[in-house]
Amino acid sequence: MSKLCVAFGCGLVTLSLIAVSATAQTSPDEVPRTAWGAPDLGGVWDYKTRTPLERPERFGDREFLTAEEAAEIADNERASQQAMEERPAQRTVAIPTAGDRPGRWLDSPDHPSLQGQTGSYNIFWFDWGTGPVSTLRTSLIVDPPNGRMPELTLAGRERARTMGARSSFSETVVGAESHLDFSNSDRCLMSGNAGPPMLPGVYNNNMQLFQTPDHVAIMNEMMHTVRIIPIDAPPAPDDGVRQYVGEGRGHWEGDTLVVETKDFNDDRTHITWRNTSRNRTLVERFTRVDVDTMLYEFTVIDTDTWGAPWSVQLPMQHSALPVFEFACHEGNYGLLNMLAGNRKQEAEAGR
Repeated sequence: MSKLCVAFGCGLVTLSLIAVSATAQTSPDEVPRTAWGAPDLGGVWDYKTRTPLERPERFGDREFLTAEEAAEIADNERASQQAMEERPAQRTVAIPTAGDRPGRWLDSPDHPSLQGQTGSYNIFWFDWGTGPVSTLRTSLIVDPPNGRMPELTLAGRERARTMGARSSFSETVVGAESHLDFSNSDRCLMSGNAGPPMLPGVYNNNMQLFQTPDHVAIMNEMMHTVRIIPIDAPPAPDDGVRQYVGEGRGHWEGDTLVVETKDFNDDRTHITWRNTSRNRTLVERFTRVDVDTMLYEFTVIDTDTWGAPWSVQLPMQHSALPVFEFACHEGNYGLLNMLAGNRKQEAEAGR
């Protein structure tokens, strides 16, 4: 679901009326600290927001919404969500042709990539929220100043044109001989808002951070992805080993934990990585702003793909709830059934 959310920009910006300054300053004495004196980044953090990754063109150069605009958008979103919650149940069926219903992507089967797909989950499962964290920003991207990704390089455009990544949301996989013909998302290995970098989707916008004096571990709810990051460790060995989540190294800059990650492999599992090169570098910054808020910032550097780096600010809210298991294909039946469907199609075609 999160692939759709980021790919289509989630349609609308929904913000609460309570704005939290992403650059709010707190006295060092007010920030929770570990027994060894570092800022305490541990716990469960919720990063859902309806602020889109890129600034919608209608906002031009405006970095922030007014309180009145935010109130109107929030009211409209609440009304829309309530209407979906109260409408009669509908049986899920395959979408054979373009629909004639206008509206949000969640409620509309008319996008070409959805033809032949089954319907979505019902509204109960979605967790996009209208807050609680909101900066009134018109985009999560804060650099470039226009709130949009930089222009692609020639190589980046060509990679985007030829990437051909298979996805259950982008195309129907027909004629699959084995599990290897499905994307890592279809196979429940890597996907969506777990990143890195972490970006909000329509559900599973939670991560749990574990902290020791010399390591942090970041466990995402989506796909139960775990990154173990050493602090003040030597650089990763130049052994040619590349990973889905790269090889990260952390260090403290004052009260901010900085994590630099390189050595990604060629599998672009996150929607924002679909046309990136393996030579990308990700720099993440984790700053505990106060008891309830951690500011998550990241910068993507990939000169093989974009003409300049681009950066995001995303406040995360502390949560008292645990992170539950994300059982992607319960019992591992999903992939088996998709392959069985391909065998049935072959049998019907006499192959």
